[in-house]
Amino acid sequence: MSLNNKVAIVTGASSGIGAAIAEKFSNEGAHVVMVGRNESKLSAVAARCKDPLVIKAELGNDEDIVRIIDETKKKYGKIDILVNNAATSVLASVLYGDLLKSYEEVMKVNFKAVVHLTKLAAPHLIETKGNIINISAIGGQRASAASVLMMYCVSKAAVNHFSQDVALELAPHKVRVNTISPGPVRTDILENTKTPITWDDFQKKTALDRISEPEEIADLALFLASDKAKGITGSNFVSDNGMLLKS
Repeated sequence: MSLNNKVAIVTGASSGIGAAIAEKFSNEGAHVVMVGRNESKLSAVAARCKDPLVIKAELGNDEDIVRIIDETKKKYGKIDILVNNAATSVLASVLYGDLLKSYEEVMKVNFKAVVHLTKLAAPHLIETKGNIINISAIGGQRASAASVLMMYCVSKAAVNHFSQDVALELAPHKVRVNTISPGPVRTDILENTKTPITWDDFQKKTALDRISEPEEIADLALFLASDKAKGITGSNFVSDNGMLLKS
């Protein structure tokens, strides 16, 4: 599933799923544009890739989003693949914490940035007949058992709907748009959000009694980015170890 000479933007590439996708795409011959806000983590992942373009950026900042597209075009002259992976979570619910702050911070990164990058990248993707992969979550398909993840799940539901709308609009231009909805994947998200939930808690809720590794999601993203998925658009691929089955 070679991506030789394809130019792929991957947001949230400094760790977890984004890092695994960046490394996987690079190993398959892509020119990877790694976007993240943690410079030291970005550098560590970049060392495992082949001459990537590293862009330190805050996805909540509109000027940074414009800069991501501009720097990619300046260096490579085209965009073939956009992977909207970056996400954040601020714990809150109707009865706990600051729900409006959670809404503003989470939607700014998890949804608005996806919309903005998609809008800016679309004309370039039309030129290359490229594709978009949005990393969602199974939380976007159901009410969260952990109510403090409310806005995270709402943002992913928005990503799911937006992805299908964009897939339909861009289909006449031969641009494909697909979504991946992971279940629990062993990343640093629990540590970063300081959630009381543990990986053991998640594992017990899966039918296969396991937690995925980021590389598993990267394998799926590679397939969707490749010509092997040339007939697939507007689809949402669940990789959750059967967690939805036990809901």
